[in-house]
Amino acid sequence: MIENIPPCPQCSSEYTYEMNNLVVCPECGHEWVPAADGASATETAGERVIKDAVGNVLNDGDTVTVVKALKVKGNPSGIKAGTKVRNIRLVDGVDGHDIDCRIDGFGAMQLKSSVVKKA
Repeated sequence: MIENIPPCPQCSSEYTYEMNNLVVCPECGHEWVPAADGASATETAGERVIKDAVGNVLNDGDTVTVVKALKVKGNPSGIKAGTKVRNIRLVDGVDGHDIDCRIDGFGAMQLKSSVVKKA
């Protein structure tokens, strides 16, 4: 548990509380991971780094290649290994899905960075 729970970085509310490994603000609904010891919240929030399966740092607009075949609900063939995905967007997704993209033949979807490689 955090002894001194920090105020909300968005609305500066002092009524924040801890929920699992997140800190939550009940006034504005903002959720964040508290900063590590000695680092301020602004230092860690601006330096979110997402890496691909090989360890390359990904950026918005990059082109990536899918490294393993993926099953897609409602589609019998799925996404084959080697499929190129252009113009990705990095997001705070659900359940580890941190890449938002559009794949030809499938449409918009979210991928995990652990199943792609920077092209």
